Parts: sequence; structure tokens; C-alpha cells
Amino acid sequence: MSAIAATSQRDTGPVLLDALTHLTQRADHVINRLRATVFAPGSEKIVDFRFPVGKAAEMVGRSAENIRLYEADGRLPAPRMTENGRREGYSLAEINHMRDVFGTRPRRGEGDPPIVLAVQNFKGGVGKSTLTCHIAQYLALKGYRVAIIDCDSQASSTTVFGFNPDIDIDDDHTLLPFFRHGDEPNLDYAIRPTAWPGIDLIPANLGLYQAEYEAAARMRGSPEVLDRLRRGIDGMAGRYDVVLLDPPPALGMISLAVLRAANALLIPTPPSTVDFASTAHFLRMIVDTLGVLDDYGLTKRGFEFLRVVATKVDEGKSAHTQIRDMMSAVFGADMLATSLLDSAEIDNANVQLRTVYEVSGGGSRVHERCRNNLDRLNSEVELLIRRAWPSHRAELRRLGLA
Repeated sequence: MSAIAATSQRDTGPVLLDALTHLTQRADHVINRLRATVFAPGSEKIVDFRFPVGKAAEMVGRSAENIRLYEADGRLPAPRMTENGRREGYSLAEINHMRDVFGTRPRRGEGDPPIVLAVQNFKGGVGKSTLTCHIAQYLALKGYRVAIIDCDSQASSTTVFGFNPDIDIDDDHTLLPFFRHGDEPNLDYAIRPTAWPGIDLIPANLGLYQAEYEAAARMRGSPEVLDRLRRGIDGMAGRYDVVLLDPPPALGMISLAVLRAANALLIPTPPSTVDFASTAHFLRMIVDTLGVLDDYGLTKRGFEFLRVVATKVDEGKSAHTQIRDMMSAVFGADMLATSLLDSAEIDNANVQLRTVYEVSGGGSRVHERCRNNLDRLNSEVELLIRRAWPSHRAELRRLGLA
């Protein structure tokens, strides 16, 4: 008989701490086995997909012939070859080097604001972390410099990027010291690279929940504490094109600090009446809360853009499409045209602690449809980001995208 079954047959009564500890240990054992299966030895995630020369040329924005020419005359390193003399393919880091050599790597120009994008809704289960991780990886594939700040003690984004929040992440390596002590001048202490070239992460763990109490205690008589995260991000954002914030699903001090820090906002909303009502309340609370803070002299800087995005949409369900159409009618141009479709591919990737961009899908049509859907949605977000950068506007006008 399993320990869980044995526990369920015990005499009724209060659950003791040792029973909860036992369940925790069993859950940790499963997580560690999963990590050993999914990640490389040593529990370090490795992203090592490679792109053939044709795909590399498409990503770089030059022809395959150009790449071969630059390799032949030494302006690019010689390609890695297989035993039978064929190109082995190019890593993302190698493609980014090609972009730098050819001058095709997208960047914000001098004077362009770093985009600090919060993927935020006070309701849980709406797809915040799913969107955050896929947007970050899409932008990294395009060559942008991205940072993710995991502000949620559930640490979903941290886990997807290969870190065990309970083992790999100390409290002092999260945002907690920044809110607790106030003696960290910036967020540099917490930034760590990920297995993805171009993506850095400030991780989270369960201990980050204490930051709610720390911020609340420090805020008494000092409402400017809510701007501490904003100042910390301002101190690091210059090294990135985009900083993504994954906040907790609650209206607390950390969520308010995220709202204060962000200069762009994406609001994920599944197509249900309950979730639509929750989003309506969320928008009202944003207006009311920021209005109160304004009374205390904490004026909010404007958002470069704000968009609602329908998530977890099953187009085979008429109720989903009807509510999505209603959302589109209500929000109009303030809603992304592309919805995040409900897909088993996202669920399957989550089981492996990965994203759709990290699994090949074996060439299946289902995987291809899911990835195409993500690409369309993320390309809309990319366009909004580029429209916020004055140095990109002439090119966007030339392309008819301004």
C-alpha cells in the first residue's frame, strides 16, 4: 500500500506536520526525477537546437550564399561539419554573431526606451507565465536582449528556465533582499544567465512571498517604497531591449510595484464570463489604485502600449469564440488580433518543464499549428515594441507597419 493511500486510511483528525512533510518529500522526489529526465546531468538545462544554413539565412536576413562567402574569407568562423562533410547547423549564439557581423541584429537605438512589459492579471491560471516565457524566447530567437524578472513566489518562469526554486535559488538571489533591506543599490546581484543566449533571469522561489510583508511594512508612511522596483529596473534595463515582468496573481504590494515599474502592459484573459468579469475588475482596480497613488504624489508614467490578449481559446467551442468576439468588440484596437489558442502542445511541453519553442514536435501538424499561432501572437507584441522606439519608425513606415 502506498504511503498516500495509507495516509488516507488513518483515523480522521487533524493532519500532523510530519504527514505534510512526508508529502512534501515525495513531491520533491518526483520533481527531482523529472529534472533528471528532462535536464542535463547536474540539473543544468541545456538548449542546443541547431538551424540549417537556409533557416539561419532567413533568421539573419542574408542569403545562404552570403553566409558561405563570409565563412570562406574569414569574416565568419568556419562552420562545424559532420563526419560526412555536411554543415552541422548553427546555434542561436552563432546566428546572433552572424547578425552582428552583417549588422542585422535588431536593437533599440540610442534614446529608445527599454520596454518593461508586465504580463499581468490579478486572477491566476490565465496564462501569464506561459505568455512571458514564450514571448521572451521568441524575442531571443529574433536576436533581442531580454531579461525576465520572476516576481511570483510560485516561480513558474524560473522553473521553465531550468532552475529548481527550492534547491537552486536562495532567498538572497531573488527580489526579496531588494525589498527587505533596501541596501542593494540595484538588481545586478540577482541577474543570472539562462541556457538561452540573449535571455537573463532574476529568479523567484517560495521565500519571495515574504517580500509582500516587507514591502507593506516599509510602505507605512513611505509610499515611495512602491517605486523601489521601478528604480531597480531602471538601473539594469539599459543593458536590454526588453524586460519582462511575471507578477503574482494577486493585488498585493509586489503587483502594485510591478504596475509602477512597467511601461507596457499585456493582460491575458481566457474566454469565459468569469475571466472577462475579472479582467474588467482588474482594469477598474488599476485606475482606482493608480489614482490613489497619484494623490500621494506617485504619478504613474504612461504605458507605451496596453493590450488585452485572449488566452486558452478553443476555437472548437462556440462559447469560446463568442466570448472572444465580445471581448474584441469591447476592447477593439486595445486587444491583440491573435489569440493564444488552447493546445495540447503547450501542455505537453509544460510536462517536460519546457516551452513549445524548446521541443521539436517531431514535425507534427499539431505542433506546427501551435508554433505558428505563438509566432503570430508574439510578432504582434514585437511590432508594438518596435513602434515604441523612435529609431525604428522610419523603417516601419517603409514597410507599411507604422
